[in-house]
Amino acid sequence: MAGATGIEFLSLLFTAGAAVGTILSGHNMWALCAVLLPISALPCFFPRILINAGRRTSELVFGLSFLILGVVSAISRSMVPETELSVVESTARDAAESLRALIGRIPFGDGDAAALLTALLTGDKSLLSRDTILAFRDSGASHILALSGLHIGIIYMVADRLLSILIGRAPWTRWPRFIIITGASAWFTLMTGAGPSITRAFLFIAISETLRLLCRPRKPMRVLCLALLIQLVIDPGAISTIGFQLSYLAMAGIFLVYPHMEKWYPESSSPLRKIWQSAALSISCQLFTGPLAWYRFHSFPKYFLLTNLIALPLTTILMTAGTATVLLSCIGCCPGFMVRITEHLCHLLTEVLRIISSM
Repeated sequence: MAGATGIEFLSLLFTAGAAVGTILSGHNMWALCAVLLPISALPCFFPRILINAGRRTSELVFGLSFLILGVVSAISRSMVPETELSVVESTARDAAESLRALIGRIPFGDGDAAALLTALLTGDKSLLSRDTILAFRDSGASHILALSGLHIGIIYMVADRLLSILIGRAPWTRWPRFIIITGASAWFTLMTGAGPSITRAFLFIAISETLRLLCRPRKPMRVLCLALLIQLVIDPGAISTIGFQLSYLAMAGIFLVYPHMEKWYPESSSPLRKIWQSAALSISCQLFTGPLAWYRFHSFPKYFLLTNLIALPLTTILMTAGTATVLLSCIGCCPGFMVRITEHLCHLLTEVLRIISSM
């Protein structure tokens, strides 16, 4: 359905229902589920009545159904006991352990580079020194250490460009490209624990690549809302996690605010325009995530703009070089200069954040 019953509208109603259900899930709500679930299914049993009732009535009924389904999903999910890891999840965890071991065997000059690279590629921050963690936190760059859509986005960008070089962009490459990118993204998501933010990024990539494969238009907010709906259907309880909330708010800020801010600087090839684009991206994220971060953590990074202007490009370069170093080390042919470049980038990023945190 188009208009008010589009995917954006329905996903937001399901999200609201999931939020209500999460609040109510602390009580024994099986009786409520038994009543609400049949009510939400009524549109499926009387489709002709809805068609004849008019557009506004149909929209209202479908909207209420999705709202109720969100409530029921959150309540019922909270009552299901945790299960053991599946074979795929267990294999992914073993692969993460192997990746950490592989990074540990790379001949860096000290353990700091290996610790930072491990944190960026696997999410394991246990090897990082306290000083490094404080530098990231005090400079407002904690989101770089927390595995998020940023990390899988960088890996997606690297894979996309690499595949463009290796197989090109001819029509016959669409299926191989889709399988490789979505498969690698899914594996990375599982390997790193499938946190809410990583899962959001994977769903966004998977939906976008599916639409590209089918030659369908890819509207960012529609893709984001569809990812939101799918993620909450799979795990309604994710809505209560701070990573989930900040991830979707950040993306909403980028899609709703950034396009307008980016146009404030006149079209040109000037490096200043690139700087403005990075600044606008950071500001658009903070406009949506800042209030929630202040509410949850009672703090706000004073130098977030400076940190993101410097640290994000450095992180992108570091993860690109680090991924190449790890892949080459895996096949046993990593040249020494790649190891040194990755190590210097690790030290440079850490030192820059230490300087910012001391300001």
